[in-house]
Amino acid sequence: MTMTPSNPVVHMELHTDDLAGARAFYEQVCGWRSERISTGGNSYLALDLGRMLGGGVVECKTKRPIWLPYVEVPEIGEATERARELGASVILAPREGPAGWRSAVAVPAGGEVAFWQPKR
Repeated sequence: MTMTPSNPVVHMELHTDDLAGARAFYEQVCGWRSERISTGGNSYLALDLGRMLGGGVVECKTKRPIWLPYVEVPEIGEATERARELGASVILAPREGPAGWRSAVAVPAGGEVAFWQPKR
């Protein structure tokens, strides 16, 4: 599989241990409306970022808040394996959810990126 720049970022997700603080900041500064989503044990806010970009805030134990971009790919397994071959560490193996499959990798040069394959 060849990764090309045409693989769009389709979702931005903030991982933080201060859900209320993040919600207040981004609503006041950016005007992003949020909606609490029931996810079982975790707290999650869906964000209205506008246009064709989805967003969310996950409350979780983290050393520092991090924005995780989700890049849409045609095949989740191939994208994850290609990243691993290029030196990335798989931090979330491909897993299925109601709307599609996701995985996440830590990039050798720094940062993290998630892959997203929607169900068609």
